[in-house]
Amino acid sequence: MNLNTWFEKGMSPDMYIESMEKHKENLLYIYDTFSLPEDTAFFTQLQKEQLRAIVLTEDWCGDAMLNIPILLHIAEAGHIDVRMLLRNQNLELMDNYLTNGKSRSIPIIIFVDQDGNEVAKWGPRAEKIQEFVTESQAKLPEKDASDYKEKFNEMILFMTKSFRDNHDFWEEVYNSLKGTLSK
Repeated sequence: MNLNTWFEKGMSPDMYIESMEKHKENLLYIYDTFSLPEDTAFFTQLQKEQLRAIVLTEDWCGDAMLNIPILLHIAEAGHIDVRMLLRNQNLELMDNYLTNGKSRSIPIIIFVDQDGNEVAKWGPRAEKIQEFVTESQAKLPEKDASDYKEKFNEMILFMTKSFRDNHDFWEEVYNSLKGTLSK
């Protein structure tokens, strides 16, 4: 399947958000609270490029909860048509965008031109966010430790709250997406 076919297969952001069960409230909070910076030249350039975006995601993913609202604001300002595909139902596409050649990490955002050619790929997270995640994971006990599951769940809760409430993270995501789209 070519990227135009995948794009057509995707659901609208509104449909995706309506179907969410896990992080809908947090995603909408970020969407409603985040404000795009004044970046007229960038948004004008995006409008000229007439890009579209395919987003591989799942609603249980904290990274998607953080990144998608920022993407949607950029998409609105840049007139980028966005379609969402659930990762687990679209492994054929997902497996072309593995992180480090092995992980089905999401979200993955594939920017395509009107002919369906890939222009850029972004994801699953901004570099500074990756540093935060790596530091958080480094504090976990070994996987076979008796308290691993408890500590892992605490880490996920802490990361989710941080993604939701840390406005510096939002700016990092914006700047990372902008950097990818400006190349």
